[in-house]
Amino acid sequence: MTSGVPAGPAYAVLAGQIRARILSGDLAPGARLPAEQELSADFGVGRSTVREALRSLASQNLIQTTRGVSGGSFVSVPTIGHISAHLETGVALMAAAERVTVAQLMATRHILEVPAAGEAALHRTSEHLEDLRRAEFDPASSSGEATYAANQDFHLVLLRATGNPLLEVITAPLFRVLGTRFGRDHAPDGLWACVADDHAELHDLVAGQDADGASAAMGRHLGHLTGAYEQMDRLNRG
Repeated sequence: MTSGVPAGPAYAVLAGQIRARILSGDLAPGARLPAEQELSADFGVGRSTVREALRSLASQNLIQTTRGVSGGSFVSVPTIGHISAHLETGVALMAAAERVTVAQLMATRHILEVPAAGEAALHRTSEHLEDLRRAEFDPASSSGEATYAANQDFHLVLLRATGNPLLEVITAPLFRVLGTRFGRDHAPDGLWACVADDHAELHDLVAGQDADGASAAMGRHLGHLTGAYEQMDRLNRG
């Protein structure tokens, strides 16, 4: 048995061995796994064990299986969406179990997004600026889901403008957990007008490649959001 793979049912041991090879890079994204018969012979297990191991790996989005003459099991090519979704599930479970608070979620955003705003100002392209402008909204004519989605999109564009995809992978789940777990139906009066003003300021600073100014503005903006989310959380708790 491969070192570090815990004991358990035969299918779980086999899945753990294949998983270790995927995560180590021995099996690269897009690589085709050996056929069931070959895996069965190589690992000394029945084909039903192999099939159960492959189902386990597929449930973790580590492999994808296709049918037909050219089909088989292939190592998944990672996407930001898939990885972010898995992280969101874990963060949501922590929030549901009250192992993480609004303040902690927002503190994490502050740690990530304040320097990210400065990086975005240094590395943004004209396309990023256009996307930021499209994500801005008029609080007088927007409300509910559309307003919240625009707010999230604005922050996602800033993260993408840094050129570091890990920032979006890690931070996007925090947006969604805050919105779904702690609610946005009880937004304080004036919140969205404040957000719109903050976004306009951030757009101008990023457009002007003012890294220090963009970081400072993001810090102020997240401070406004923290107070609003904490108030919404108190209202949701009754």
